[in-house]
Amino acid sequence: MRFSLRGALGVACPALLGSAIVVGAAALPAKAQAYQDTALIGGSVSDSTFAGSGIGSYDGNGVIKLSGTGVTWSLHGTVPAGVTLSGNTISYSGGVVQSPLPIVADATDKNGNAEALEIPISLLTNYILMQGPAYTLVTLSGLTDSNATGDVHFSASSSESGDSISFAESNLPAGLTSGNILTYVGGTAAPGNYDGVVVTATNSDGAVLKGTFTLTVDANSVSGGGGSSSLGDEVNRFGNGFDSYRQHQYAGATIVGWTATQGDPATHFMLSNGTHQGAVQFEYAPKGYGSGLCVSDPGGGWSSDPLRDGLILAPCNTGPFQQFVPQSNGTLQNVATGLYVNPAGTGGQLRGGTAATPWGGSSYTWKNYSSLPA
Repeated sequence: MRFSLRGALGVACPALLGSAIVVGAAALPAKAQAYQDTALIGGSVSDSTFAGSGIGSYDGNGVIKLSGTGVTWSLHGTVPAGVTLSGNTISYSGGVVQSPLPIVADATDKNGNAEALEIPISLLTNYILMQGPAYTLVTLSGLTDSNATGDVHFSASSSESGDSISFAESNLPAGLTSGNILTYVGGTAAPGNYDGVVVTATNSDGAVLKGTFTLTVDANSVSGGGGSSSLGDEVNRFGNGFDSYRQHQYAGATIVGWTATQGDPATHFMLSNGTHQGAVQFEYAPKGYGSGLCVSDPGGGWSSDPLRDGLILAPCNTGPFQQFVPQSNGTLQNVATGLYVNPAGTGGQLRGGTAATPWGGSSYTWKNYSSLPA
């Protein structure tokens, strides 16, 4: 019995159809058009303007009154038991509470932007009042974005020092998921420019600022399913192909040489044109579905890599470390390092070398899934 380097369990991945997620592989028609995103670029954010006015608070007859036009009010976070809000009136029902924490009331305009009031309070029997006339108005401003390594990063400023700020996106093209960093990894949106994408910044007091921007999606077209021309493996003359060790599907997983077959998901990759002249890129695609992880020679940039120029999986991007140029003799030369992909026998990690192996193991041929042995 031959020892297997891979675990018995496969990795289950959702099927991707166009820019929509499909529940199962059976729903994917043969040669369906799909996309694997390679980079996102965010245009300048146009911040919205808070539509409310006159935001403030004052003591009433045993209650606190909230002032402001064009807004609706809500209490934010945890408030003392017995404190309630009705319309613009904050009431209290209960006994005396020593040194209660301030409460926060959020004023939200018709567009979903919000400003927050931090109100120090005193709680007497069935009576709430402000601790003096002081309150703090918390606002957000300067909502912007920046582009780095194919992702879109967001930032904003809070008038209250120390407040944390989170970000979420809406009106995204199908195939992308909202996140505090908007990333292409795992995205399947069709390439193009998308106007009117909304980013929402929210701080820990509930202040909200929205902005809109144009999002550009870069993507490669792929064909899903086991018979596609883009699904297969790079295989040398001894039948060993690229293999994600033990079917690992995470950044830093090692790429080893192993017999490439249709039945082994660890040897399934998608081939796409690279972003550099004449180069190609290999995305790990167990059972035919892209993982967002691509074969890379990090050139010593990953301390966890067992070999300095050992091949590993890394989040797919447009950088040169994931670009390989096929040579006339079948070797693969990495654009960033200039090194050639060399095997170290069955089960050994593939690595970059200054020259091809003399025994011919460095000569690779792309074989479609249908050409791999069962």
